Amino acid sequence: MSKNLLILALLLVGTTMLAQPKNGRPHRNQMDQFTPEQQSQLILKKMTLELDLNDSQQKEMSAIISEKMTKKEAHKAEMKANKEKGVKPSNDERFAMKMKMLDEQIATKKRMEKILNAKQFEKWTSMKEDFKENRQERFKENRHGNRQGRNQEKRQG
Repeated sequence: MSKNLLILALLLVGTTMLAQPKNGRPHRNQMDQFTPEQQSQLILKKMTLELDLNDSQQKEMSAIISEKMTKKEAHKAEMKANKEKGVKPSNDERFAMKMKMLDEQIATKKRMEKILNAKQFEKWTSMKEDFKENRQERFKENRHGNRQGRNQEKRQG
C-alpha cells in the first residue's frame, strides 16, 4: 500500500514538473497564440495608442501591417517546409533573402514617412530601436541561460 502511494506521489511530482514552463516563461512568443488577423489588430491598436493615429492613418497602417503579416506567414511556411525537407539555403540564397528583407524595410520606412507626421515618425523610429535592443537582450539572455543549463547537465552526467 505504501509502495503504491510512493509511486503515485512520484508520478504526480513528475507530471507537475513537466507541465511547468521552461525558464519561467509561459510561451516562446505569446503572439503565436493568435491568428495573423488578431495579431494585426493588436499591433494596430498598440500603434494607435503609442503614436496617436487618426482614422485615415489607422486605415493605411492596417494595410501595411496586414501585408507584413501575410509575408511573414508565407516566409514561415516556406522555411518550415525547407526544414522538413532538410534543405538549407545556400550563401547566395541567404544573401538574396537579406537583401529582400532590407529592401522591404526601406520601402516600409518610406511609406511610414508619408503616413505619419514628423513627431509620430520620430517616435515610431524610437520604438523600433527600443524593440530591436530588447529583442537582442532577450536573445543573449536565452543563449546564455541555455548554455548554462547544458554545462550543468554535462557536469551532472
